[in-house]
Amino acid sequence: MEIILKKDVEYVGFADDVVTVKNGYGRNCLIPKKLAILATPSAKKVLAENLKQRAHREQKAVDDANVIAEALKALEIKISSKSGDGGKLFGSVNNADVAEAIAKGGQKIEKKFITVAGGNVKRAGKYIAKVRLHRSVVIDLPFEVVGEK
Repeated sequence: MEIILKKDVEYVGFADDVVTVKNGYGRNCLIPKKLAILATPSAKKVLAENLKQRAHREQKAVDDANVIAEALKALEIKISSKSGDGGKLFGSVNNADVAEAIAKGGQKIEKKFITVAGGNVKRAGKYIAKVRLHRSVVIDLPFEVVGEK
């Protein structure tokens, strides 16, 4: 029996895959649980059209993310924080502070998409944050923490 999976099914396939399974498994398990539908010719045409549209939307999202990535690479980010002797900060700098500095530079990135190596920065210096703009577009964003006395 040929079916189109609606959701990921362990050991069978991923969503939107056309797979062949035994008749009983498809009829008694996958179809009643709404994990799959029969792969009729019309269902295959609908699936092909949906995949084509999704690929187009995905490509547009990647292109938009690349434009934002180029804009972010042009930014020079400096975060100032109060510090003591030897460049040790009072408190720390984290992804929220980096997101705020990016927002001052003109781009709005949510803090959950920014990862600072080590989680928190506790000393003045140069560091790198990873910014995930899309699942296939991740950039390294250098920033500098400057201590002010």
